Amino acid sequence: MLLDTSTLYLVATLVAAMLGGMLLYFGRHENIPALNWWGSAYLLGGASVGLWTFVGPLLGEMSTLAFTAIGFVACGMVWTAARVFHGRAPIWRGVFFGAGAWIAAIFALPADMMPLRTTIGAGIVAFYAVLTAYELGLERRKSVQRRWPTVLVPLLHGFALMLPILLGDVLHPDDATFGNSIWVTAFAVELVLYAVGTVFLIFVLVSERTVAAHKVAASCDPLTSLLNRRGFAEATARMIEREAKARRPITVMIFDIDHFKSINDRFGHPVGDEVLKLFASVITHSLRITDLTGRIGGEEFAAMLPCNLDEAMQAAERVRENFAGCGIEVDAAPVATTVSIGVAGGPAGTELDVLLAAADTALYQAKRGGRNRVQSAEEEPLSLAQGRKAAASGLMPKPAVTVARAGVTMKMEIAQ
Repeated sequence: MLLDTSTLYLVATLVAAMLGGMLLYFGRHENIPALNWWGSAYLLGGASVGLWTFVGPLLGEMSTLAFTAIGFVACGMVWTAARVFHGRAPIWRGVFFGAGAWIAAIFALPADMMPLRTTIGAGIVAFYAVLTAYELGLERRKSVQRRWPTVLVPLLHGFALMLPILLGDVLHPDDATFGNSIWVTAFAVELVLYAVGTVFLIFVLVSERTVAAHKVAASCDPLTSLLNRRGFAEATARMIEREAKARRPITVMIFDIDHFKSINDRFGHPVGDEVLKLFASVITHSLRITDLTGRIGGEEFAAMLPCNLDEAMQAAERVRENFAGCGIEVDAAPVATTVSIGVAGGPAGTELDVLLAAADTALYQAKRGGRNRVQSAEEEPLSLAQGRKAAASGLMPKPAVTVARAGVTMKMEIAQ
């Protein structure tokens, strides 16, 4: 038993219009341009199917040609929506390419070559489906690698459209009724399922993007765009685990902007915020892209580097020099931009808290020693397990730091 084709296309038109309106509403409400593109494409595509099915036969061949061309524009808009969703610019020529190719084919081919016209039209839709899958497949983040249905569904749509037409061309090249039986009904059903399934996948993409944005917001400092304390702890935990497997050392730095409170008191908090953003920029450009940096307090920053202590000391000195050389002024009054830095390194697998504690001790000594300097913990910090074992045996060593002052290196022990 065959379903009434006109009824199926009417259902497809109504479903597309409803989904298009829903996508437009959420696109404007959530300020997501890609949803506006998808919604407009659904409305345009639904209108094209409805006009082609019910109005085209009454107005003649030219109107059917125009309504079909509108449908190809809708296909181009679906592809463009996939581009916009991933931050790429629309290609307007591509939006109208399918419609232009269709009109050119209609005028170039005689009316008795309807099977070839149909094949070209189906090929245009399949071509846009492949382009849409390609755009969605360009996103290579881990979260997207799990979203293979977003790539598979457009490909299946193009395959479902082209298969009956290609079979008709191969098996029944002279049978004009081949495309007017069960294949037309099957395509009408597939069109409805594709529209609904695609909207479901669209909302999955948007939901995942929103969750990711909230996660980034929760782990980043809004002023400097660096990791906040929570984000820094999570990121460094992953680095420690990775470097421990490779048995490579890690190093932690703690930065404290000198006399930051006086900057706020003299020039106001807006200037203080600018100094914080300036220092964040200095860190970002002075360290490697593989190094992790974060703002862990008011004027206190931290960094973790997958390297030994000597390399970290050179990097810290580079940060200190670059920040000291900024030379900013407010109302012709110079603003001192210096920073004190404590550095501590440890073997593979050393816990973050242990490294931070050792670096904080070195930072304290740097500030007591005159500020605007880099100092490192002399002894490698013990891991938590080693520290407990040493404390239980009474062999816990006194922490020591190396103090660099006027070119002279001195060693001092911190009283327990």
